[in-house]
Amino acid sequence: MASVPLSSLCFSQTPKSLCFSFVASDNLRFSSSSSSLRFLTPKKNRTRIRVSVCRAASPSLVFRNLDADDFRHPLDKQNTLILRAIPGLKELGKALLGTVAEQVMLLENIGTSVLVSKDQLSDLHRLMIEAAEVLNIEAPALYVRQSPVPNAYTLAVSGEKPFVVVHTSLVELLTQKELQAVLAHELGHLKCDHGVWLTYANILTLGAYSVPGLGGLIAQSLEEQLFRWLRAAELTCDRAALLVAQDPKVVISVLMKLAGGCPSMADQLNVDAFLEQARSYDRASSSPVGWYIRNAQTRQLSHPLPVLRAREIDEWSRSQDYRSLLKRAMPINSLQKV
Repeated sequence: MASVPLSSLCFSQTPKSLCFSFVASDNLRFSSSSSSLRFLTPKKNRTRIRVSVCRAASPSLVFRNLDADDFRHPLDKQNTLILRAIPGLKELGKALLGTVAEQVMLLENIGTSVLVSKDQLSDLHRLMIEAAEVLNIEAPALYVRQSPVPNAYTLAVSGEKPFVVVHTSLVELLTQKELQAVLAHELGHLKCDHGVWLTYANILTLGAYSVPGLGGLIAQSLEEQLFRWLRAAELTCDRAALLVAQDPKVVISVLMKLAGGCPSMADQLNVDAFLEQARSYDRASSSPVGWYIRNAQTRQLSHPLPVLRAREIDEWSRSQDYRSLLKRAMPINSLQKV
């Protein structure tokens, strides 16, 4: 748990702690809990890490001049515009962050994780470079950390020196295309400056809690609004994952595996059955009582439920907005010839 105002943008919600979230008690602070990807390593020699993934086809399309608002979820867009309109908030956030917090998290990852490069875990490096090229964004640093919880997260301080961390169990769980979709999801957070704006929203909430009287009620209202935004931000980044994967079933498969998958059962999981499960959830929650239970179930979550994320990305893959983006894209082969 980091007490400095860092932004931690995480692919999925873990049971005990949340990434890309804050804890509301006597004060608010960001959670820098991580998610994990397990690498296959020799039991007696932990100095060598091998990625157990097979090479897959690269994305066929790349998006030139892609803007974050081209794929940003409407609720994410609405809340970001509200924050941008508050005078002085951006300057205040930059003044409070500084370089100390950045150095703390940077040294933490350098000291406890493996930095990916063309000479270190080169397959993962290639996946990141390709995803960044498709989304028209500079590739951040990528670290790998041992953990039994399959997840990935992004850390950014004032938009400077961002980096992505993946945990080894995620590599064992996912195919290479699915793993690249996760990296694209994290790139989506950076593309949309989610970490920076989350920090500014956190500053507002902290300020509200410090106001006597109605301050607590105002802060609680801000907090609920912020959780709605966090969930919308995750939907935005699932769209970024689809732009790179260019196949909705790849993204949905990731969500399905994170909901209830393991390496030994991976070949038995069925994306179409999971989508039908999502439709069943919609039907079950369509009644007044079901709507109330669903709202209570999700209101304090930083991430939407996996079945809802799957349904959202399936619907967006069929939308005119997505088809329009595909029409703007260029084949990578033709781009390389320019």
